[in-house]
Amino acid sequence: MKKQENFQEVIRQSSLIFLIGVAGDSGSGKSTFTKAISDIFGDELVTTIAVDDYHIYDRKTRSEMGITPLAHSANNLKLLEENLKDLKAGNAVLKPVYLHDHGTFGEPELLSPKKFIIVEGLHPYATDTLRKLYDYTIFVDPERDVKYDWKIRRDMKKRNYDKNEVLDEIIRREPDYIQYVLPQRARADSVIQINYSSYGKEEGEKRNVYRVMLSMPEQEYCFEDIELNIDLCDLFKKSSHDFSLACTSHSPDSRKMRALVVDGELMPDTIHKIERQIEYQTGVAPINIFRNQEHITGTDLVRLVLSWQIINGRIALSNPSYR
Repeated sequence: MKKQENFQEVIRQSSLIFLIGVAGDSGSGKSTFTKAISDIFGDELVTTIAVDDYHIYDRKTRSEMGITPLAHSANNLKLLEENLKDLKAGNAVLKPVYLHDHGTFGEPELLSPKKFIIVEGLHPYATDTLRKLYDYTIFVDPERDVKYDWKIRRDMKKRNYDKNEVLDEIIRREPDYIQYVLPQRARADSVIQINYSSYGKEEGEKRNVYRVMLSMPEQEYCFEDIELNIDLCDLFKKSSHDFSLACTSHSPDSRKMRALVVDGELMPDTIHKIERQIEYQTGVAPINIFRNQEHITGTDLVRLVLSWQIINGRIALSNPSYR
């Protein structure tokens, strides 16, 4: 294994801007899976854009018109295309701002490009023009019951909605989700599917433990010697929680993909050893995303694997020899 030059410095000095699109329904946990990139490279190099900022109508107007924000016609996707083209070219843009607390618009803000731009929302790569702009795309796809459970809890707690209001909105939005949002899954570089843990549905709300599956096409290039280490001593002496790992092939949306399936909780050493290998090979340090956690969930492991995959793709742009 050869030690690489400091990849963080390579990125800082490079003119390349790496665009990451994260699509999924409202409340599906999109930001969870890209936070590791922000943790690794920091606010200096990473910025995030919410596609919700490109809504055309405020919440009151949408209600009066009888449309949902999932419809393409309710969003200024043309402006999103123009803004992302300008940002990838290294130019600042005047970006709209949508205020979720009130369902209205704030003053537009000037956004300067950073080396990683994460675009999260319902329609980040919903058009052919948008899709061609991205360097890496992700689709977050919780099972329906999990997604609805999350959305009810979020909207009641953070947006002060009544439970019946949330349920009515969920039912009203479902046809538009299927028509406008879900088709992006077939075009994503990675698909993350989330279901209740086989160790108990209640583990999700209590400990954030879910069965998480990360699916990707077969890889054309990757780092050397990235290993998933399982310490047998920890396994038989220290761990007090159940976990399972599997790697399987399946064909969502008629695409052959390989999937890592993680359920339950692992000991932190498993994650930290992977972090150390990524540090060694990229020169980026410290990578310590899950510091002070006593146990590592499937979501945590998938976040780290996904960040490795994104870093892998970014290195390939700077070093064709990785391909």
